[in-house]
Amino acid sequence: MCKTEKLDPQPPAGSSVWGGHDPKDGGAIYLRSCVFTMESGATTVIDDAVYGGPGGPPAAPPVDPAVVAQQAVDKMVLRGPEIGITPKPGGKGVVGMPVYLWTETGQETYGPNTASATAGAVTVTATAKVSKIVWTMGDGKTVTCTTAGTPYKAAYGKKPSPDCGHRYNVPSSTTAAGQFHVTATSTWTIDWAGGGQSGQLTEVRDNAVDITVAEVQVLN
Repeated sequence: MCKTEKLDPQPPAGSSVWGGHDPKDGGAIYLRSCVFTMESGATTVIDDAVYGGPGGPPAAPPVDPAVVAQQAVDKMVLRGPEIGITPKPGGKGVVGMPVYLWTETGQETYGPNTASATAGAVTVTATAKVSKIVWTMGDGKTVTCTTAGTPYKAAYGKKPSPDCGHRYNVPSSTTAAGQFHVTATSTWTIDWAGGGQSGQLTEVRDNAVDITVAEVQVLN
């Protein structure tokens, strides 16, 4: 919602606020205050000095739903994956064994995550969901998963992950750090609608862990 009031007193002639207009032409400077209200009840006030001609104050600018949509997104807490992986950080895996990759599926780590924002008469609701996670495995390879992955259970034994997994062909000792640095990058796809419009936004978040993978030791 925006409110416009004539400044009293008016800025002196020649002030940059006039934007090159001459006060003698009958125009005036007005203070426009716009209040943006979030779903939580928090408000943001933006003040702006604007010129109005002899006919009175300028009309309030139309509210852009896309701008309100971004305000809704800014209200969300969107995080990188809460990484689950075998072997666990601090443990030790074996070359050639299946590596399971997954993330916890909370509102902030996988979605759906929904928020709304209001400006004037326009209310926009946005819903964010992770559409894919790209796992950079530290051995020069990447794995793209369109699911949250399957958490590993001992009962799975040596079976590969059904939807999001990897196998290392070399030990982590081949890297300078002696570990594989695994980065998981989530792409959040955000659909929004309101004010007679709809659209889509994208946000990217990541997280990382280090794991150790060793070669099998053969005993004679």
